[in-house]
Amino acid sequence: MQLFLIRHAQSANNLLWDQTGGSKGRSHDPELTELGQRQAQCVAAFLRDGDPLDTQYTPGEKPERGFGVTQVYCSLMVRAVLTGTAIAEALDLPLTAWPEVHETGGIYLDDEETGLPVGLAGNPRSFFEQRFPRLALPDWLDESGWWNRDFEAREERLPRARKALAQLLERHGGSHDRVAVVTHGAFYNYFLAAVAGLEQVPGVWMLMNNTGITRVEFDEPPMVHYYHNRTAHLPREWIT
Repeated sequence: MQLFLIRHAQSANNLLWDQTGGSKGRSHDPELTELGQRQAQCVAAFLRDGDPLDTQYTPGEKPERGFGVTQVYCSLMVRAVLTGTAIAEALDLPLTAWPEVHETGGIYLDDEETGLPVGLAGNPRSFFEQRFPRLALPDWLDESGWWNRDFEAREERLPRARKALAQLLERHGGSHDRVAVVTHGAFYNYFLAAVAGLEQVPGVWMLMNNTGITRVEFDEPPMVHYYHNRTAHLPREWIT
């Protein structure tokens, strides 16, 4: 299995941080910016037509065109669904929701008085069905929303990443599938820690730019990490 981890395109919260260095006024589930929409189209076209940098060691047949992606997943956060939709449409593939790869913390806003994060409801089934008809949703998602719990504590994040890794291997392990997963910058670090079998996230933070691509091969041990945070599809001035 070839895994392509992709961070979502620039969101309104990303732009807010770039402009102010803070999160005051952030959205609990932000949309993409205009630049983010362009980034999403760029990464989608790159996955369709670009060079995955295959080597003689890559198992299975080489794709005739582009990365040869066979499966596209995304979290249920709007910025990831929008990015995943652009990719799935460019590749003419279904888009499958994968709630476990959401950003750390979940859906929340900081309380104005205490400053503490307060968990909020995620979008309900009808929202996704009306806006994203290509998106395949989990059977359990109803009108109460996909996230109905408190802010996700730090100690819950690595176990969730391990769960997501186990799900990935159960679905695609031992295959020649080429799997694209649209996820988030902080969760990406926890997922890499799970892949490496670490007991905690290391002190070195692995930066992922918006729509950056990381490629990992799961064939036989050891796992092969081909590249991290690849942004060759973006003009320099579009890298955020």
